[in-house]
Amino acid sequence: MKLNTTMTNTPVSPIAELDEPFVVIKRTFHAPRELVFKAWTDPEQLARWYAPDGCTIEFRELDIREGGTFHSCIKTPGGFQCWCIGVYSEIRVPERIVYSMALADEHGNRVTSAGSGHDTDWPAETIVTVTFTEQGDQTLLTLKQNVRESLAKRTGAYPSWIQMLDHLNTELVATIP
Repeated sequence: MKLNTTMTNTPVSPIAELDEPFVVIKRTFHAPRELVFKAWTDPEQLARWYAPDGCTIEFRELDIREGGTFHSCIKTPGGFQCWCIGVYSEIRVPERIVYSMALADEHGNRVTSAGSGHDTDWPAETIVTVTFTEQGDQTLLTLKQNVRESLAKRTGAYPSWIQMLDHLNTELVATIP
């Protein structure tokens, strides 16, 4: 399967960052950093927690390595499907993961926000950066997404991240001996 997953390196205006903050979510997990990192890079674990409440995720493609791509679909109970594609630009075990996310169709072709039933203000592509900081026997996870926080809250992306991190916590509790 060939995906249309071109990454862009569009610089972000420092003024835009001052006008409104981007999404930054911090969560402490009572688990070693290696386990938290593994939950983001093990396809079986990722499939169990990487969807908001009541939703499921399907990965058509998932190649978790630098330069690897993904093609996924989050499905809501009401039947709405949110297809995304992306590229992993950085994986630094067990410290950091950086990947792009763009709206797509079921064939892996990029689509516009309006064309896919999303808010027209949603950007064509976002970058997600996840860092894992060891704090004794705990891990501080910091998730950043270069989209305005108010837009992420309005569209449901922000609460979806919170719910997914709650599911990650449940996954980690189940894997800790």
